[in-house]
Amino acid sequence: MVTFLAGGTGTPKVLDGADRVFDPTETTVVANTGDDVELGGLLVCPDVDTVLFHGGGVLDTETWWGIDGDTTATYEELHRLADAAGLESGPRYLSDDAQTSGRDIARWRRFSGVAEFMRIGDRDRAVHLTRTSLLDEGRSLTDVTRLLADAYGLDVELLPMSDDPVATIVHTPEGPMHFQEYWVHRRADPDVRDVEFRGADRAEPTPAVRDALADPVVIGPSNPVTSLGPMLAMDAVADALEEAPVVAVSPFVENEVFSGPAAELMAGVGYDPSTAGVADAYPFADAFVLDSDDGTALDRPVVRTDTKINGVDDAARVARAVARALAEVS
Repeated sequence: MVTFLAGGTGTPKVLDGADRVFDPTETTVVANTGDDVELGGLLVCPDVDTVLFHGGGVLDTETWWGIDGDTTATYEELHRLADAAGLESGPRYLSDDAQTSGRDIARWRRFSGVAEFMRIGDRDRAVHLTRTSLLDEGRSLTDVTRLLADAYGLDVELLPMSDDPVATIVHTPEGPMHFQEYWVHRRADPDVRDVEFRGADRAEPTPAVRDALADPVVIGPSNPVTSLGPMLAMDAVADALEEAPVVAVSPFVENEVFSGPAAELMAGVGYDPSTAGVADAYPFADAFVLDSDDGTALDRPVVRTDTKINGVDDAARVARAVARALAEVS
């Protein structure tokens, strides 16, 4: 049995070839939900859905977001209507009162659907509509995710990190903004002064997640701050990782990041944006997988390989390195 902690694109890219190394029927994926937003009344779970769509064979692997070949007629019509009505585009937060009323799981991350700032495909939207409707029928996010995983024929077990709301809020000189505004709308333009995981002090991992964290754990080359940070901000998760064998794959080659805003976010919260900084962020990790060109000296076992992932064969190579590292610490 093995458990992957998934956020962003780093861990899903490893999962692309992990089935050559780890039995999918004995693999659990715990997905970050700190990036989730409620957009136009629909709950969007980007990191859950990347794993969901990948496992279902429909993920757009050019963007690692959404469904391959999806149409965007609804998105385009929303923008046409907003333009015709003279409504401003961009993220439109609902009022402070509306942020905490209604559906608990969507707290602190509610946006109007007027002129959507996230490009949601039509088939993708059907997933969010189904998810939200099932939540409104009284099911938990864990139950809904399992139903969707069955619909997409996933072999791995996919779990949200919690059934409780946690919202990743990036603090900038322009004020606080949800991570999706910072990354999707602003393209990581504002400086980062801090990152808050709102609600993490009250959130709990589900019993299924707690069970999964008793197995060996793999953290792929995802962003340590916003992809893994919401999970680590829950005390019960941090405590479980202290007890489990944990292998982490660095998203850096020394001080060069592979992709995304990891460097800016790590610097903003006080970590060195480098492999050494990742090791500081993961004191519970028992071993690391580093790139062959990464000469960073760590105080824990290291397995080196080419960690660039541009396809299934690359992903399998990294997964084999992960298995070797786990063998050293399990």
